[in-house]
This record gives sequence, structure tokens and C-alpha cells, in this order.
Amino acid sequence: MNQQLLAKTFVELADNLVADFDLIDFLRLLTDRCVGMLDASAAGVLLADRDGKLRVMAASDEQVRLLELFQLQNDEGPCLDCFRTGTPVIVPDLTREFARWPRFVTAAHRSGFGAVQALPMRLRDETVGALNLFRATPGPFDLAATPLAQALADVATISLLQQRSSRRSTVLNEQLQTALNSRVLIEQAKGKLAERRGIDMEQAFTALRGYARSHNRRLSDVARAFIDDSEPLPGLGA
Repeated sequence: MNQQLLAKTFVELADNLVADFDLIDFLRLLTDRCVGMLDASAAGVLLADRDGKLRVMAASDEQVRLLELFQLQNDEGPCLDCFRTGTPVIVPDLTREFARWPRFVTAAHRSGFGAVQALPMRLRDETVGALNLFRATPGPFDLAATPLAQALADVATISLLQQRSSRRSTVLNEQLQTALNSRVLIEQAKGKLAERRGIDMEQAFTALRGYARSHNRRLSDVARAFIDDSEPLPGLGA
């Protein structure tokens, strides 16, 4: 495991405890780092909205984003069980869980995944979401990597709050609702950019994210400007 990258990741996540940050970009960073450090083929994050309904908030690639959506639409899968119980769900071999999640297991194999571990994103006794790590090949997970993944999930959950107060649940709900609205804008911008440039959705997201970072802007603001054509974004739509 890359110890320098691990240390850098914890610093990046902790920095958001005191800084105004772009939640969608922050969660995408979390999934990317999990793939880079924890022997995962892909990663996704599900968070609950103010009504307690899970939403796909980030994914390391388009394939896993669609699988997470499939899980929610069919109301079955390890990530849902993790969120509902507040405990990790570790599945080294998905083929052995066909009776438990028949539709999910079929879809996961179709997407190229053979193992998964879902880790709760917890705020004290409240579970606000799940960090989900997918692997292409079946087999036991690294015993050292799982606690690290849970630690990343815990730090990310704390970062979602941005402040320590008796209004934590209210603050979290407000942030999640804002993030959900941003997610819709970003998906619309991805589709428009993908069509305009003749690229896939993942490439479109990378282009939007790269533009936002290089111009020190929030990803959601860039997405809104691109959708509305409200300002020039040199080089983005070319």
C-alpha cells in the first residue's frame, strides 16, 4: 500500500472539516482514492437524502454508477443491507449470494464484478450512507485494507458535517439536499457535453471536473453555466 498516498488522502479529507468544499468532487475523490489504495476495481458512495432515501452520490466510473442505480431501483444488494443495518457487508464471492440478491448478483457479474464490500458511513449511531468497494475477481479481502476503508468512510462522514453543533442532523440534511441538486445538474451537463463532443459519460465528467479544478471553481457551478450557456467556458465545449 502506498503510505504517502494514504497520508495525503487523510489530509485531503480532513482539510474539508474547516473549508468550504464541493461535496460531489469531494466524494469522487474518496472513490478514486479507494480504488488507488485498497485493491478495489471500482468504488461508489450512496447517501441518504432528507427523507432517508438512498441516492448515488459518487462513483469511480460509469459502470459502477449504473450498478449502484440498479441496486437502488431493484431494492436489493449489499450496499442497501449495509445502510439498513449500519454494519459492514463483506462478500468475497458474489456467486455464493445469488439466493440472497439474485438480480444484483446477475447485474454485478454482467458488469465484471465478482466481490464487494459495503462499509457504513456513520455519524455516531446514525448511518447516513455507504461506501462500496467492488473487485473484479472473487477472493478474501485484505484484512488490513478493510479497517482503512472504514476509517476513510468515517472521516468522510465527519467532513460532510463541516461543523460541530447540536444541529448536526439539520446541517447534514441541508448539505445532502444541496448535493443532490448539484448531482442532477452535473448529470445533465455530462449528457450535454458527451453529445456535443462525441465522448462517453465518464470522459465528459472528467472534462467538467478538470475544468472546474483548473479554474478554481465549484463543479456544480461549471455544470450550471454549461447547461444554461450563461457564460463562455473556453475549451470545455469544443
